Amino acid sequence: MKTQLEINSDILIWAVERAGFDVGDFSEKFPHLSAWLSGKKKPTLKQLKTFSQKVHIPFGYLLLGEPIVEQFPIPFFRTLQDGSNKLSLNVYDTILILQKRQNWISGYLQENEYEQLSFVGKFSQTNNIQEIVDDIRKTLNLEDNWASRLSSWTIAKDFLTERIEDIGIFTVFSSIVGSNTHRKIKVEECRGFVLVDKYAPFMFINSADSIAAQIFTLAHELAHIWLGKNAGFDLRQLLPASDPTEIFCDKIAAEFLVPQVLLSEAIQKTHNIEELAKQFKVSQLVIARRLLDLKKITRDNFINFYEKYRQHEFEKKENKGTGGYFYKTEKKRLGIRFANFIYQAVQENKLLVRDAYRLTDLSGNTFHKFMKELFY
Repeated sequence: MKTQLEINSDILIWAVERAGFDVGDFSEKFPHLSAWLSGKKKPTLKQLKTFSQKVHIPFGYLLLGEPIVEQFPIPFFRTLQDGSNKLSLNVYDTILILQKRQNWISGYLQENEYEQLSFVGKFSQTNNIQEIVDDIRKTLNLEDNWASRLSSWTIAKDFLTERIEDIGIFTVFSSIVGSNTHRKIKVEECRGFVLVDKYAPFMFINSADSIAAQIFTLAHELAHIWLGKNAGFDLRQLLPASDPTEIFCDKIAAEFLVPQVLLSEAIQKTHNIEELAKQFKVSQLVIARRLLDLKKITRDNFINFYEKYRQHEFEKKENKGTGGYFYKTEKKRLGIRFANFIYQAVQENKLLVRDAYRLTDLSGNTFHKFMKELFY
């Protein structure tokens, strides 16, 4: 006879809603749930394990007497306040994955006597914005008009990312949880987040976003690292939440990408956003955002422009398709710098292969082929 388990119905409802599902809709796809909630049937061990997998919850949580209260791992800021404090489970789990990686690599770097990164938390909101921007550029070895020397936004993003990783920051570009393509992270839920650490700061950028917005997110996250502040954000309409730190980081990011002095000189000749974008080698979206800062366009003008631009970018992405070479994509999801240290630690017998599987969310032949593609 199969063992049947007594499960608190509140736990079952909490687990479904925690995963972002409607209980009624979920019951149609998983009929056992209705019978469990009504008390007509009790779940078997196998059924409950299947249920836990579908709602992405540790099996042990379902055996508790009442739902646990989960805290946000980091502050999370929303541009548009809708009254909800609920964090997407996919975002929540991604933060936990990167925190796990960060804990390991930070310990590894300390054991191997790496020095702390002097720029992490170097400034505060009492400092001048220009002073912080100048220090970021100096640390990254970038000129004021660095982007203008590059031929495209994609090249600019890759160039900036390389400079960022070179100074010791770990970057992750992804739009899914780990390597699970069925668990997507929507841009409106999270544009990015940053985990500050003196040895191993991590930056997450949602790769489902437009290239222009990804570059802005990179700059915004650099500001957070220089201030030493953990944060997640949706940056709806490329605007910050009404939080003093978010507003401050937003101003740093904007000045870093398009210096006010240079833009002020340029708009004396033209206000055409397309022409200014070509001149500064940034997207039209970023130029529009800076014109808003300088009060050259209204907030309504900017939002209308933003929505049209986003739709245009979305259509281009749809036409292009979403396919790609797995191992090339995985480099972005894992980050070259992090993969290098994983490989190094395994080669030095300082990390078990099974632990490398766990940290990279890759296993078996997939892990070994990825490392071969990366290093051979």
